[in-house]
Amino acid sequence: MKSIDYSLYLVTNNKDEKEFLNIIEESIKGGVSLVQIREKSSSTKDFYELSLKVKAITSKYNVPLIINDRLDVALAINAEGVHVGQDDMPCSKVRQIIGPDKIIGVSASTIEEAQKAEKDGADYIGSGALFNTSSKDDAPKITKNDLKNITKSISIPVVAIGGITLDNIKEFKDTGIKGISVVSAIMNSDNPKLSAIELKNEFNKIIKVDFY
Repeated sequence: MKSIDYSLYLVTNNKDEKEFLNIIEESIKGGVSLVQIREKSSSTKDFYELSLKVKAITSKYNVPLIINDRLDVALAINAEGVHVGQDDMPCSKVRQIIGPDKIIGVSASTIEEAQKAEKDGADYIGSGALFNTSSKDDAPKITKNDLKNITKSISIPVVAIGGITLDNIKEFKDTGIKGISVVSAIMNSDNPKLSAIELKNEFNKIIKVDFY
């Protein structure tokens, strides 16, 4: 199992490029341990060029970079991994293409989806959303009990996703998750470094995690 710190997992949203890159660097300084670029509207060329700039930052701080959905972009920039949803290329095929050493995350909202992802070679599961989220309106809603059952059903780490803020991290106590995935709580913050520090500290108070 790869040694990865999933504790504070930043997923990006659209911003002016200069601001975008500054938020990523400042949040890493504050404790973000993994970055995922999520660009739904960019052209392939723009996505590729932006990802290269982000990779320069994440490599500087030795933080893994995950590309959302786009296996071609992940391969082109030599990102550390890729995250796929239930409607994307099957995890087993992604693993076949990307090789054994890269990180693969899979979105799952049921035990069956999580178990299949693990069987097909996923390194971690992104599961949610417990809370309302403006960054992904179509995200399936799950309960805290659903999340606990998913984490118990598999041996790979689970990262909670969807609408997570400093005020609701405590809701994840005793769920078995290994990390929280945030978007707005950092990307829309006036002080992304401080927000990352506060989120990380709160998570560490609530949930004790060994790196996976």
